[in-house]
Amino acid sequence: MRHLFLSVALTALIPGAAWAAPGCAGPVAACERATPGALSLLAPGRAATIVVDAGDESGVARAATDLVADLKAVGGGDVRLANDASGGATIIAGTLGHSALIDALVKAGKLDVSGLPGQWEGYVEQVVDNPVPGVARALVIAGSDRRGTIFGLYDISAKAGVSPWTWWADIPAQRHPTLYLTAGRVADHPVVKYRGIFINDEEPGFGGWARATFGGVNHLAYEKIFNLLLRSKANFLWPAMWGKSLWEDDPASAPLAQEMGVLLGTSHHEPMQRAQADWKREGRGPWDYTKNAPALRAFWRKGIERRGKAEDPVTIGMRGDGDEPMTEGTATDLLERIVGDQRRIIADVTRRPAAETPQVWALYKEVQDYYDKGMRVPDDVTLLFADDNWGNIRRLPPIGEHRAGGAGVYYHFDYVGGPRNYKWLDTNAIPRIWQQMRMADDYGADRLWIVNVGDLKPMEYPTSFFLDLAWNPKRMDLAAMQAYPAKWATEQFGAAHGAEIGALLTRYGQLASRRKPELIDATTYGFANGEWARVLAEWNALDAQARRVEATLPANLRDAYYELVLHRIEAMTNLHRMYEAVAANRAAVQVGDVAKATRFAEAARRYYAQDGAIRRRYEVDTAGGKWTSMMAQTHIGYTGWQQPDADVMPALATVAKPLPLPPITPKPLVRIAADAGRAVDGRGIRWQRVAGFTAEGAAMVATPTTAPAIERPGGDSPHIVYDVTWARGGPATLGVIAAPGLDVRGGGKHRVALSVDGGAPIMLDLMANETEASWGQSVIENRRVASTTLPMLAAGKHRLTLWLVDPEVVVEGVTLNPR
Repeated sequence: MRHLFLSVALTALIPGAAWAAPGCAGPVAACERATPGALSLLAPGRAATIVVDAGDESGVARAATDLVADLKAVGGGDVRLANDASGGATIIAGTLGHSALIDALVKAGKLDVSGLPGQWEGYVEQVVDNPVPGVARALVIAGSDRRGTIFGLYDISAKAGVSPWTWWADIPAQRHPTLYLTAGRVADHPVVKYRGIFINDEEPGFGGWARATFGGVNHLAYEKIFNLLLRSKANFLWPAMWGKSLWEDDPASAPLAQEMGVLLGTSHHEPMQRAQADWKREGRGPWDYTKNAPALRAFWRKGIERRGKAEDPVTIGMRGDGDEPMTEGTATDLLERIVGDQRRIIADVTRRPAAETPQVWALYKEVQDYYDKGMRVPDDVTLLFADDNWGNIRRLPPIGEHRAGGAGVYYHFDYVGGPRNYKWLDTNAIPRIWQQMRMADDYGADRLWIVNVGDLKPMEYPTSFFLDLAWNPKRMDLAAMQAYPAKWATEQFGAAHGAEIGALLTRYGQLASRRKPELIDATTYGFANGEWARVLAEWNALDAQARRVEATLPANLRDAYYELVLHRIEAMTNLHRMYEAVAANRAAVQVGDVAKATRFAEAARRYYAQDGAIRRRYEVDTAGGKWTSMMAQTHIGYTGWQQPDADVMPALATVAKPLPLPPITPKPLVRIAADAGRAVDGRGIRWQRVAGFTAEGAAMVATPTTAPAIERPGGDSPHIVYDVTWARGGPATLGVIAAPGLDVRGGGKHRVALSVDGGAPIMLDLMANETEASWGQSVIENRRVASTTLPMLAAGKHRLTLWLVDPEVVVEGVTLNPR
């Protein structure tokens, strides 16, 4: 048997007594200094070689080749790909049952693979003494399957200092001419089985960029996406679908995914491995099963035939053409017939029971109504629940339900639809993603996690978090989530800058979570009451800090820093400056100050022009013009839910044409921070303080979210006590501010209770009388508010108590106002 080796030609034994560099704790950790029993991975003047059996999967050889290039970039020395270990070996990698060398190490008792055989995408990394004749010490990577081995190889790249985003965000390798791996063994595997992204709403950004860079959304573009997914330990893709078909646009794309080890699916409204564009091009008759079933079955059959022997999960079910509802009302009998016919096609083409082919039923929008009204699919089908397109999960499986196909979640970082598109910038705060997806894991929705990332850029940071969370949700506890920004920034920019850049990303997420840029205009905040000035001051401070950090970075990190950090801060700050100037112009006209009105009009026009200059810096001046068209998304001038064809300068007021100022909405006289009270746990439920959940501060989250609702709060049930001083007696309004979550249990309630001075708790339902309009307002403002009237509240000190009712409610604050 021939072997393909990525090996180090000479491997030195490390002296027993040595100093470890900071961060070298734990087994198989990368260090710049030697530790007892460590492996010398890179050293000046020493060649490195890494070994992969020639009979292993081709995707493993690809990943090994990438590791060679990565280690060269890190160390600057000679790293080789060899066919056997006769010249030495530093890293020996392979898949159980596909690598004779790995199997021999296991048989000889030199490699501990306990728990690995039969595991999905698991891998072991172990520093092994005398693995083969002539090699004193090597790192051995063994995968339970091909992706396990691939993930192990890319894990070493990341430890050595190569980011998964190295190509996608122009992040240079962190240079370490000398590098060691500590002794010991690491074993890991994913918890969520299918973990991936959906390239969507990809025009004009991603599509325009791919055409300019690769001549189309073809296998050359997809190769970069596949590589990113694997480096991120992800395995699944819904490809771009606005007038596109990965399978038909370039016949090389799907085989490349199969070779590299990436699983392909189709979106929630593209059943049976067929793109919507496939039907537009070759379909005959209407997309209507009641009128055109034979043609649709033939069309779907070709999708399963085209899939071949791939592992790809198959989307089943049906929505209307163009991602619309299939029918008016809930046609359960029809959809059940469609699913049954699709499964018969799957069984017929594969010549195996349908249950042996992984299938997904996406409960998106109105399809969830079918589920809520009792429709069920066979037990082997994965139920893919969805959020409301704004990051709030609509429904999760019943607590304790065990289905062979399991459940998952389709989540959004980008969306086209009401109340307004949001496609331009990353506005996805990490704490909110964590709270929602950890809840999904608590409910057992761990079979498939997929997130709509739009154009992919500039969603790098939340995409990393989503995929890292999916690998092992419980490992990402509260402490790990709050440490994540600095950790991620360190992986991209190095330890010297990680903490301060992580803080910038955190603060950006907090401020951006107030309102998405497409929803901001001159009336968003009050001008006369100073609200605009306060909000803009926060953005100006963040922008100034981001620029100070930029000035400290070496030149080779500037492009990456602009793409991942500064651009989004600069763009959002400038947008706020423009709209504040428009508001100031209109206010000046109202009081007849022509000079001030003119000055602010000129400022607003400058900021509008600067918006275009910011786009040019991203597309033309950054990374040698690599990202042309990627920031082409319009974002100024919305008049409805759909984006404008071009950005439009906001209307300015003149003396001849004054524009009315909006009424100022009274703000709470007392807004009590969620974490300002004394949190009392009870009945097996505890409170968690999640810092920086909003721009205003922390939120209080209950865990576990799967605990039963507390229908009669009081006594020893979990609550938070707030001490307040009320200045004047009289009627008052007591309220609660919560995240804009939804009732994932399907009961239509989202409740807390409030009491004053030990009185009976008053139940408040944050989703009471929910309408499309009230839901729209909650996602626009990124919060839900409910209140109750107190007939009389005497002046003086009072004790307000918030009682937990539904554990999934996230408390952001309490308010108290005179009525």
